[in-house]
Parts: sequence; C-alpha cells; structure tokens
Amino acid sequence: MHDLIFENQSDLDFLIYKEERLSYETVYQHASALAAALILDYGVGKGDRVFIAMRNYPEWVISLFAITSIGAIAVPVNAWWNRNELDFSLSDCEPRVVIADEDRVARLAECDRITSETKVIRVRAPKHPKLSSTTWEATIAAHAGSAMPEASVEPDDDAIILYTSGSTGHPKGVVSSHRSILHALLSWELDWELRSHMGIHELPEPLHQGGMLLATPLFHVAACHAAMLSCVRVQRKVVCMYKWDAELAMQLIERERLTSLLATPAISGDLVRAAKKHTDHNLSSLLVLGGGGAPRPPEQVREINQLTDDVVPSTGWGMTETNAIGAGIAASDYLERPASSGQCSAVLDFRIVGEAGQELAAGERGELQVRGTSMFRGYWNRPDADIEAFDGDWFRTGDAAHLDEDGFLFIVDRIKDMVIRGGENIGCGRVEAALVEHPIVVEACVYSVPDERLGEEVGATVYVSDELKDSDLREFLEDRLAHFEVPRYFEFQQAPLPRIASGKVAKRAIQAAARQKLLGNVA
Repeated sequence: MHDLIFENQSDLDFLIYKEERLSYETVYQHASALAAALILDYGVGKGDRVFIAMRNYPEWVISLFAITSIGAIAVPVNAWWNRNELDFSLSDCEPRVVIADEDRVARLAECDRITSETKVIRVRAPKHPKLSSTTWEATIAAHAGSAMPEASVEPDDDAIILYTSGSTGHPKGVVSSHRSILHALLSWELDWELRSHMGIHELPEPLHQGGMLLATPLFHVAACHAAMLSCVRVQRKVVCMYKWDAELAMQLIERERLTSLLATPAISGDLVRAAKKHTDHNLSSLLVLGGGGAPRPPEQVREINQLTDDVVPSTGWGMTETNAIGAGIAASDYLERPASSGQCSAVLDFRIVGEAGQELAAGERGELQVRGTSMFRGYWNRPDADIEAFDGDWFRTGDAAHLDEDGFLFIVDRIKDMVIRGGENIGCGRVEAALVEHPIVVEACVYSVPDERLGEEVGATVYVSDELKDSDLREFLEDRLAHFEVPRYFEFQQAPLPRIASGKVAKRAIQAAARQKLLGNVA
C-alpha cells in the first residue's frame, strides 16, 4: 500500500473537499508526518490496529496511507454506528490509537471501552471534556517534513479490517492483506482494458485531469477501493462529499469536470432525476457512472446511457470479503442485460453450487461461491466464522445466483437473512434480537420491503403482549441499532407469529402478507 502512493506522487490534485485542495505530493507528506507520529508519539508497531471513525474527510485517506505504510492495520468503522456498535468494535480490535471527527468523538466519549488512557487524535473537532486527545493539526505539525519511516511490510501482511454486518449478531471484521487489495485494484484496470480491446466500450481520453466524485462513505469497500484507491495509479482527483446531495453533485461534476461516479442505485437515480429537472448543468465530462450494492431498475440503466453523449453505464458485484472486486458489466453488455452483475473478474473464479454441494451447470440456480487472489484472509478473532464461510478454498457468498451460457452472473436472491438498504447490509437476525429486548415484544420477524429509491427498506412483523406505538418502539431501538437498521415499517399483532412444519417462523409468508398490505405505501 505504501508503494501505491509513494510511486505516484505528483503536483496534480488528489483530494478535494469544499475549498481545500491537496496534491498527491501533499497527501504523501502528511501521511509521512502522521506515520512518524504514530510510531514516535503513540508507540504504534507492526500489526497494531488504528481506529478510523469519521466521515469522508481528506484526513480519512491520509490516515489509511500512514497506518498501512508502517505495517499497522487500519480499522475504518461505520460512521453511522451508535455507541454500542462502536463499543463492540473497540473491544474486538483493541486499537492502540483512535482517529475520529467531531460526531464520532462525542459518541466514543460514551463508550465503555474508551478510558482516560485511550490515545485519541481528533479531526475537525473541539476538545471533549470526557476524552484526552490531541488535534490532527498538532500531530502533523510536530513531524512536518519527516520522511516516511522505514518499515518491513510484506505483501501478505494484514493491511485493513473492515466490519461487515452478518445475518445475526455483531458485525465481523474482514481482514485483507496488502496483496489482496492491490490485486483488486490491478484487476479493475485489466478488466476495463480487456473490455475496451473487445470493443465493448471505448472511453475517450479526457483532455484534462480525470476525477472521481466520492459520494458514498469511505468505510465501505466500494468507496475506499473501487472509487478512491483506483484513482491513484491513473492520477485522478477525488472530490469528497460530506453527504449526498444531487444538486451539489451536479455542481461539482461541472466545476471540476469530473469523469467518474460510483454510486448505489439510489444515488444514480437521484442524479438522473436531478439532471432532467436542472438542465442548465453541464455534465458532459462524465464518462463512467458505475454502480453496485443492489441491482438498478432497467429503466435507470437506459436513462444513465442518455445522460451525456459519452457516458458509459456500468455496475458490478463484489463484497467486503472480495475487496469489492467480483463481476463487472458495462456499456452495450449492460444495456442488453440490465439484470446482470457481469462477468467474473480476471483474478477470481466463480461457481454455482447446489444444496448437496455439487457444481451446477449454466442456468441452474444455487449459491454463488468465489475464490481468487483478491480474497480476504479471514475474519478477525472469528475462526468459527471462517470455518462456516469457506468450502475448501471457495468462499460461500450467501447469494443465490445463476450464470448464463456466456458467463454473465445474475444474483436472484439471498440465502443469508439480509436486507440491503441503499447499499447497507442489515442482518435481519440482529434487528429481531434488538426488537425482542422490548418488554412488550414477544417475538419479531424482520424482512425486506421494496423501496423505489433505496432498493429495500426494513419491515418487521411483531407479536406484542399489549398495545405498542411505532414511535415508542423506534425510540427504544435508537440505542440498540444504527439509524439505518431501525425498521421503517411495522406490523403489530397480539398473537404468535405463524410457523412452518419445522417450527421456524414462516418468514416468507409473513413477508408476502406485509408487502401486499404495504404495497400502496411503498409504490
């Protein structure tokens, strides 16, 4: 990871946030100063974890480069997590240093795992009375001009831990090596080149520096790897957004002449609608509008293709465990197969497996399994989860899928009990466990409900022993779940939930009934 930024220093813009502009050279200098501080002031050594809890600020990226360059392990966590989730991840990874912005500092101050001994570097944040901390500016200034410390970092050393929501219980820390991340980055370049030579798409060479609009949170592997890190070797600038706003996005694309945007269907849909409404913005620089996290509606794929003269609609399938690489599809292939996630990456293998463990032929539906050089090493402190997740060297994705005769992947369902809301994975079992902590809730069934913008929303059918209001239950869940995990729709009943012959809750039947009842509300 160090070589990635070291070998690509230049005076070109790298990170832009509001009116701030940092070149590739400046980012490397700041990363070198922070790396020196981590070693000399905080005692960080190889394999130590450093916690990153903040929004899409330039300091996030600088922290990642500094931490990984000295052989430590970066642990970027979900900025939307509440105190309980932060507390769990702190306990799980035991970081030597925490780097956090103002909102996260306030939440961390309430965490049981944070003590007066915890070393905190605060970013764009005033001093908090409950935390002993040092400002980012003072930390960098103390080592300004320092060379990047020499460190013995091997390709297969751990580089990053990204937490991903499972279907039940706490999130699991996905551990990836330097080699896996770099293989994913190089594979994207290779896949695009192959498609170009095959005539699937040919992007015009911009006459100016290319640029990526960073519209999704960096704590997601797609934003960190597919968006931000993929810009380094090709020297694109990265324009960071604090939060998504379609009008502001169009202004930034026009002002900075941005060429790329990777977005969930909700975000790309917002952009298409905003562009139709506000036709005075010049978006002609946009060459690639990528996607992921959930399938786009076919009509949106066609609308993206008409957004500018040269834009290429694309999407793909990947996971935190694959370092965001997996399958990809673009241009005419995507227009012809809008329901597909694309063909397998050059550094991975796919197979579809039936219930008996047999490999299935093209067109047959089963579980998607994947292996290859971009795969994660395993789950942090969870050997039990590793055993469950792997079939030999094949990773069980939990996605039900099929491959067509040409090798195009179609994700058709989830085997794991998950809701994907605007690209955020939400474990149904986790939400159910939080619901039944309420004294009036006897049992709960959580499921996905279709949503035009976000793809899916969270619904819950709840067996209660007495009257209970939606608002009271949501207030109860605030301290137990992140805000995006709290169900939007509730169905209450004062009778046990129906069950199938095995005794399990009849989730599909409950979900179907709830969806039919709510159809008028979610259409």
